[in-house]
Amino acid sequence: MRILSITTSSEICGVCILEDEKIIIEKNLNNGLTHSETLMPLIKQTLNDANLTLSNIDLIAIDIGPGSFTGIRIGIATVKAFADSLNIPCVGINSLEGLSLNETNNGIICSLIDARRENVYCEIFENINGNYIVRRKPAFENINELLKEIKQINPEYNITFVGDGAIKNKEIILKILPNSSFACNNELFAHNFGILGYKNHNNEDYKNIEPLYLRKSEAEQKMEEKLNANK
Repeated sequence: MRILSITTSSEICGVCILEDEKIIIEKNLNNGLTHSETLMPLIKQTLNDANLTLSNIDLIAIDIGPGSFTGIRIGIATVKAFADSLNIPCVGINSLEGLSLNETNNGIICSLIDARRENVYCEIFENINGNYIVRRKPAFENINELLKEIKQINPEYNITFVGDGAIKNKEIILKILPNSSFACNNELFAHNFGILGYKNHNNEDYKNIEPLYLRKSEAEQKMEEKLNANK
């Protein structure tokens, strides 16, 4: 199965082509441009360099978030356009699950994406010989409350944290959970979404290509605050 995988929920705009789980070609860019400027040229370049066209693609795997609201919308809109015009099957992979594949050792993995103001998007997995089992569903959390909750369950947990939320909150993580470790790679890579797409392409839970925001946008929050202040 030839897979085109795309991630746009972070500062990185990534595109990868895989044959099943084997990477054929991958391009991950963080050049300061918006994804609206970068994504389509990057897809075209990646396909050209692999001597392929979209008609050669059997499946598209797209990062549905959480993360950048704008980036997520751009990626999903692009993939839906491909799917509608070329009838290519698609799967949606959440970015926290994509991050978890950065850690290949067996054990508990906590994916954290920074959501600012001491908040994170989080999901907890257990890797058992390459099978990543969800132990805590994706959520929007205050980092301090999340860590206290984990400590109450088991203060001796040896958890591997991954993602930019792990880097930003490393000090507080080690203060509350001193047995913690941290993944070497903390960026979202396009190939992870392709691998997960291949593994889950027959799973109905992955066929809903809709944004996973987990919280309201800043614009929505400010509007609510303004409305509440005027009451």
